[in-house]
Amino acid sequence: MPSYTLFDTAIGRCGLAWTEDGVIAVALPEPSDEAMMEYLAGFGAAEGPVDNLGRFAGSTPDLAADAIDRISGLLDGRAVDMSPIPLVLDVSEFDASVYTGCSAIPRGATLTYGEIARRLGHPGAAQAVGGALGRNPVPIIVPCHRVLGAGTEVGGFSAPGGANTKQRILGIEGVPGFDEPTLF
Repeated sequence: MPSYTLFDTAIGRCGLAWTEDGVIAVALPEPSDEAMMEYLAGFGAAEGPVDNLGRFAGSTPDLAADAIDRISGLLDGRAVDMSPIPLVLDVSEFDASVYTGCSAIPRGATLTYGEIARRLGHPGAAQAVGGALGRNPVPIIVPCHRVLGAGTEVGGFSAPGGANTKQRILGIEGVPGFDEPTLF
């Protein structure tokens, strides 16, 4: 049975759900821990034992502990390789190809929805790419925040906080224009 836990990061409390085979979901900060736990339970995950602060208190499997360390590290501004994290995703072939293409975007860089579509051999499928990224169950591990609308518009972001969360993560990663002070 899948398990989940919540953990603190530089952008707030996040969540992780996993099976013995890999990560099945990542939750970015929600308005409440209860909302995050409800989201993760939607993947069939049950909460593991937690301490009085709501942190996982059981024996965290190595794969979950590693994923938490990598996610936390990225959100702390470190260059972190997410590729070693095993994923168990129940997604369409198209969505899987979008996630693979998105995962190839290096830290500090971005692509547009249209560029991802063209790279996948589906020019004109920018909206379909956006839909796939909106369904991404493992944000940060599959860095959907690195995909922008045409003309470097932030575009949508289905995680709580929407575009503001996306901009914040891009700023943490050092993408030019996303963490620079403004005059107003």
